[in-house]
Amino acid sequence: MKKYYVYILFSNKNGTLYIGITNNLIKRVYEHKNKFIKGFTEKYKVDKLGYFEQYDSIEEAIKREKQLKNWKRDWKIALIEQNNNEWEDLYFSLIG
Repeated sequence: MKKYYVYILFSNKNGTLYIGITNNLIKRVYEHKNKFIKGFTEKYKVDKLGYFEQYDSIEEAIKREKQLKNWKRDWKIALIEQNNNEWEDLYFSLIG
């Protein structure tokens, strides 16, 4: 069964944020880190994984992604800090 992920990337603590969705979190963050994804994240150097959630259905993940994108910035920062108070790049804990 496929898993889907909603994730928040950041440039630095309290910096620029990006919310995305994927079915392969490690690969997708790797692509952002290595600037394979042209556009917003490349331009603003948004390549650190600050937060993610896992879903069993694409519909649930899309719904949550849209919800988070509509949140106020302060709410997004609070969500990151509740789960990742030190603003660590969670990508490295995923890859071991």
